[in-house]
Amino acid sequence: MGAVAYVQAKPLTYDIDVPGMHASINFKVNHLGYSWLLGRFDKFEGYFIEDGQNPANEKVEVKIDTRSINSNHAERDTHLRSDDFLNTEAHPQARFVSTRIANEADGLKRIEGEFTLNGVTKPMVIMARKVGEGQDPWGGYRAGFEGSTRINMKDYGFKMDLGPASAQVYLDLHIEGVRRDELK
Repeated sequence: MGAVAYVQAKPLTYDIDVPGMHASINFKVNHLGYSWLLGRFDKFEGYFIEDGQNPANEKVEVKIDTRSINSNHAERDTHLRSDDFLNTEAHPQARFVSTRIANEADGLKRIEGEFTLNGVTKPMVIMARKVGEGQDPWGGYRAGFEGSTRINMKDYGFKMDLGPASAQVYLDLHIEGVRRDELK
C-alpha cells in the first residue's frame, strides 16, 4: 500500500492554541557559565498561514506579553521585567512578524522575519519543523510546529551584562494551531 500525499488547494490560516495547553515559548540562558536558567512566557497569541504548494504565501505573526515571563522564581521575574532586561513597563509586548518562509532540506522551514523586543527591532531567523497535522477529537483541524532561534541580549538593549557565557538567549518554540475555518 503506497503513501497518500496531502495536496493543499489554498493557503490555510491557523490560530495559535491556548498557551500552556498546546503551545509554549520557552527560553534558556547560561547562568554565568555554571548552569542554565530556564523559563517561559505564559501569555502570547498569534497565527500562521500554511501553503503546501507555495511557501511564499506562508506567514507567521506572534505577539508575546513580556510581563508574563516566568522563570519559576518571583524575585528573579521582577528583575527580568525591570529596565535591566525586558523593561516591560515601557515595552510590554514583543512581536515577531515573518518576512519570508522557505522550505529547506529534511523538512525544515527557514522562517525569516523581524523581531521586536524592548523597543528594538532586528532580523531573526527561526528554523522550524512540522510536528504533525490532522483532525482533533472535537471536530477541528490542527497543525503543530517546533522551532528554535537565539538572540543576543545586547542587540535588544539589555543593560545587565552577566558576561560572555550569558550573552545569548536560546528560544524553543512549540506551536499548535487550530485552522480558522474550523472555528466557525
